[in-house]
Amino acid sequence: MKFLVMWELDVPRLSPALVQAVLRMPDYAKGILAQGKLDKRYHVVGKHGGAWIYDVDSNEELERLLALAPVYNYARYDVYALADMESPAQVLQPGPDPGAAP
Repeated sequence: MKFLVMWELDVPRLSPALVQAVLRMPDYAKGILAQGKLDKRYHVVGKHGGAWIYDVDSNEELERLLALAPVYNYARYDVYALADMESPAQVLQPGPDPGAAP
């Protein structure tokens, strides 16, 4: 299961603890990259945060990985589930007939 996680630091909470948490993020990222749980990570230009693509086995695993992030208590998160799309035709498939009997 892939998820796009957009996170942004809560800058008004700037403190020495937040700075230390940010400095620990590269090591955290290396660890989950090595485990194959993080596909990509990006900095979002003009923001204090990033866009990370996780590849996990469950929602619970994603929750655990986010909670282990050093900046977890200092950031806001938006999480989006991602689905593979081989071609636009997959999106254009007709849905179930709402008038059909179950």
